Amino acid sequence: MSIKLTFPDNSIKEYDDGVTVEAVAKAISTSLAKKAVAGKFNGAFVGLQDSLTADGAIEIITKDSEDGLNVLRQTAAFVLAAAIKDLHPEVRLGEGQADEDGFFYDTDRDDGQLTIDQLPAIEAKMAAIVKEAPTIEKASLTKAEAKQLFANDPYKLELIDAIEGDTVEGFKLGDFFDFEEAVLLPSLKDLKHFKLLSVAGAYWQGKSSNPMLQRIYATAYYKEADLEADAKRREEAKERDHRVIGRDQDLFFVDPNVGAGLPYWMPNGATIRRVIERYIIDKELADGYEHVYTPVLMNLSAYKTSGHWEHYREDMFPPMDMGDGEMLELRPMNCPSHIQIYKHHIRSYRELPLRIAELGMMHRYEKSGALSGLQRVREMTLNDGHTFVALDQVQEEFKKILRLIMAVYEDFNISDYSFRLSYRDPKNTEKYFDDEEMWTRSQSMLKAAMDDLGLDYYEAEGEAAFYGPKLDIQTKTALGNDETMSTIQLDFMLPERFGLTYVGADGQEHRPVMIHRGIVGTMERFIAYLTEIYKGAFPTWLAPTQVVIVPVNLDAHMAYAKQLKEEMLKKGFRVELDSRNEKMNYKIRDSQTRKIPFTIVVGEEELNAATVSVRKFGQSKAEEMPANMFMDSVQAEINNFSRDGKHKRGEGSQLAD
Repeated sequence: MSIKLTFPDNSIKEYDDGVTVEAVAKAISTSLAKKAVAGKFNGAFVGLQDSLTADGAIEIITKDSEDGLNVLRQTAAFVLAAAIKDLHPEVRLGEGQADEDGFFYDTDRDDGQLTIDQLPAIEAKMAAIVKEAPTIEKASLTKAEAKQLFANDPYKLELIDAIEGDTVEGFKLGDFFDFEEAVLLPSLKDLKHFKLLSVAGAYWQGKSSNPMLQRIYATAYYKEADLEADAKRREEAKERDHRVIGRDQDLFFVDPNVGAGLPYWMPNGATIRRVIERYIIDKELADGYEHVYTPVLMNLSAYKTSGHWEHYREDMFPPMDMGDGEMLELRPMNCPSHIQIYKHHIRSYRELPLRIAELGMMHRYEKSGALSGLQRVREMTLNDGHTFVALDQVQEEFKKILRLIMAVYEDFNISDYSFRLSYRDPKNTEKYFDDEEMWTRSQSMLKAAMDDLGLDYYEAEGEAAFYGPKLDIQTKTALGNDETMSTIQLDFMLPERFGLTYVGADGQEHRPVMIHRGIVGTMERFIAYLTEIYKGAFPTWLAPTQVVIVPVNLDAHMAYAKQLKEEMLKKGFRVELDSRNEKMNYKIRDSQTRKIPFTIVVGEEELNAATVSVRKFGQSKAEEMPANMFMDSVQAEINNFSRDGKHKRGEGSQLAD
């Protein structure tokens, strides 16, 4: 008997019934067989030694593919578990898994968890296992046999109970057995370049109500050069980690003892945030927005009307029962609040577009395991805004919002970004507002607006908000990851649900269209992004301290230093006078370590000539200049948002006037 296999190029070939994936690869070419590590049959992963007994679509997975790397890492996780059990038989094993960053395995034991100091020994044991070059064999046990094998491991027993049927499928490596659905390499000859990285707590199966296990993080590659490049990338990530910089520069802290995911802004971090908030407010006011303040609490009924309770409930905090039938909710979004501002007066077509903005505090019910510094928090302040427009104003207002976003990006020197039109998933419509005509109309309007602007964009189904399509502006983080920085969302649903109207030129009531927009997202995530982009060396206009004054002699030169400080404070500079009883060179080094934009030293020569000795951050040589000239140069940097003098406003913008 024979079977027919369809390949990715749609060619069809016949093979003997029971042919292995490896044999199919060899039949195509010897070079393909050497690179093959697994296959996909009808979309499901299969091992090289697996037999194919039916017609279907086949794809050969090679080492140089993302799937191939995943197979290697899943194999490495399996070997990691074997090494741990060999060295520490008392350890109970949770689950191991490959991911885009490497692989991990969860462990637990009564007598203290595994520590980072034990990783070198475990890594050496893994290398020894690989050196023996054993083969990994498929194996199966009955559920009874598996339960007997893992009798002392409650996590494995829980996983066994969740398996359907009476058989537990897995793999054997010598005497070690583990069960999983993943495909593994048939031998360990390719598992040579791996590294155990760190340990951290992780809730069993990601639920905070479950026990905390110890997760061992690691990575693996087929080539040594890739592993070395990964090590460099991780080192760069450590240097740019906003949590580390935030601690070292005393920007913020999060203390789980007083509230996980609730950042406390120290004076330095609060200064950066305040500068950004003032900048944003001034920018929006100049663009025609009216800034408001609205409460962080709202009646639950408003979120039921808006649809947030139906579509977003899992991300909202539990309602607070006020005891008299009133249920208050910590807001997860600001849009219902701004709708109340709109509804407070009868609106005329002459008022449209009506632009409302707020630095609005919101709360999200994030699980503990998902929290991370300022990037994932439970309390956040969104640079939020909503515009209410007539239907024929949508395209022009969309263009105006996009121009505002581009202007802000220019001031922050953000240039690496792309546009994503986010649509409803037509195959999974139940999680979206049920109005086919609205979705068709709003998606086509958004697309038409982008086409009219002549901007390149890509389309992504399934990324829309539940109430409408949106334009997401994707930026690159310092480590090259994609992140949504800004968004513009078109909404026909909420005006309908809340009964919003305006009186038209004809004297009749009409329904406005609502445009949601965020310029730089939340203050928390934006400052995390900037911290990592700048590596903690904030440009002069944003730096918590812009100038440090170091007198050579505290007695002889302090009066001049104080005079300079007073003049700079009057100009609005953020300046410190280092009057500590320390050596001058120590103070200069300390200022450089803190990444202060300017350190000025004043001694006898500077006092007599009314000059300053200026050392800019990152430069080893100091420059002598008149004090007033120095202050003018700092003022120019602040006024120009610390951009290079050659950079002209509007240069590099993707959006034409």
